[in-house]
Amino acid sequence: MYDYLIVGAGLFGAVFAHEATKRGKKCLVIEKRNHVAGNIYTEDIEGICVHTYGPHIFHTKNKKVWEYVNNLVEFNHYVNCPVAFYKDEVYNMPFNMNTFSRLWGIKTPAEAKAIIQKQI
Repeated sequence: MYDYLIVGAGLFGAVFAHEATKRGKKCLVIEKRNHVAGNIYTEDIEGICVHTYGPHIFHTKNKKVWEYVNNLVEFNHYVNCPVAFYKDEVYNMPFNMNTFSRLWGIKTPAEAKAIIQKQI
């Protein structure tokens, strides 16, 4: 017999099963996919870490959470810095005042708001 039936071996299901087992509970985890980790699953393809279901980034300001997750898995340092290419130029994403300044030659949020409002 089991204390818990956990449907899905994604992030929540796996952590719940881990914590419950540490506390002496018996868990049965069922998963329809042929792997654990849910949507954060990655696979190694010829030495490249491929995010099968799209990119995922974990971040937290909570020191207790950060220490907990680092006891479960090794994290690498990553800073998300997306950019957009438009008319052979590179722009910051998400859009910010630097983006608007480069696009429209403006300097203030009020100028940006006025242009955005006009475009709406």
